[in-house]
Amino acid sequence: MSKNQNTFIKKQKAELKKRKQKEKLEKKLERKGQPKDGSLDNMIAYVDEFGNISDTPPPPPVERKTNSNQSNQNRVKTN
Repeated sequence: MSKNQNTFIKKQKAELKKRKQKEKLEKKLERKGQPKDGSLDNMIAYVDEFGNISDTPPPPPVERKTNSNQSNQNRVKTN
């Protein structure tokens, strides 16, 4: 009776192994079928001033125009 159980267990293990190999092959083919888009533009992430991560670049900083005459008047001349 032990011989019948051993062959049954061996058949189950072989069937399980075949099923796992088949699933692995299906997963492999599925991964290969997906488009590869590993370009640098898709991998870049931007961090805004609050520390949030986003895919879009932040807006350019606003340049402040200073009045040079006004800053010169505030200076004290020492001689």
